[in-house]
Amino acid sequence: MAEAMLIPIIAILSIFVILPGMVFHYVTLWRRQKTLMPDDEKMLEDLWRSAKNMERRIETLESLLETREAETRRPPRATRPTFDD
Repeated sequence: MAEAMLIPIIAILSIFVILPGMVFHYVTLWRRQKTLMPDDEKMLEDLWRSAKNMERRIETLESLLETREAETRRPPRATRPTFDD
């Protein structure tokens, strides 16, 4: 008789105590992982700084290339006649 009562008690405990406890545990872990850790913040800041430096370098290179292109630009040649003319 005691064994017959043991199974429903275990089932009720697992449904109303253990299962919600597990759900709350994993929800807490999920919320904790949603925020950035200090190491992640530092790495993200370093990546941002590197991207800004690279952007400045690219802009400098583009301006240098435009200046060089303007200096070496020759006057346009006369167009050649085509077969349609």
